[in-house]
Amino acid sequence: MKAFVVLVVALALAVSASAQEVTEPGSGVRFAAKRGELSLLGVGLRTRTIFKVKVYAVALYVADTALSGPLAAHRGKLGAPAFYRDLVQGDFAKEVHLRFVRALDRQTIQDAMREALAGADRARVDAFVSYFPEIKAGQECVIRWAPGGTLETLMAGQPKPPIADKSFAAAVFGVWLGDTPIQEDIKTGLVSRAAALIR
Repeated sequence: MKAFVVLVVALALAVSASAQEVTEPGSGVRFAAKRGELSLLGVGLRTRTIFKVKVYAVALYVADTALSGPLAAHRGKLGAPAFYRDLVQGDFAKEVHLRFVRALDRQTIQDAMREALAGADRARVDAFVSYFPEIKAGQECVIRWAPGGTLETLMAGQPKPPIADKSFAAAVFGVWLGDTPIQEDIKTGLVSRAAALIR
């Protein structure tokens, strides 16, 4: 009887844990539905070439206060350009998590970031791309918008020097959510939970 109770509790915990995670379907990578006072707005998968080579799973977290505050004004119009603009430029806590599913050499990842940030301030781009070393499968990069638009980067658990430039922070978030995103299905995937969270 005691073993049965332990089994039931273990199964309940497993179900509870899985309900608190969201799986990016193309890669199988799981992301927590909540990170402190931030909620997962959606997930996506970066692919390259015509062969759709998987590069990284990506998740977007947004402050709960933004979901019930400035972003709530877009309720019912979550696909509109104004929603994405406020999501990219809004001065509230948000994070992009990149979970790499394949190894990448330093040059490849830095060139890809430079290409994605073409048109942004060159000195800022140089500083930011230098944060990306040779990547191993399973490593994670967290890019945060801190108050005032300061960009904070955590690469494989190591904090990098912050970049205090709101325009550049918006350019970085615009890589996935801007008018010309790096991949259109990532842009829509990163807000796939918005309708349930913005009420």
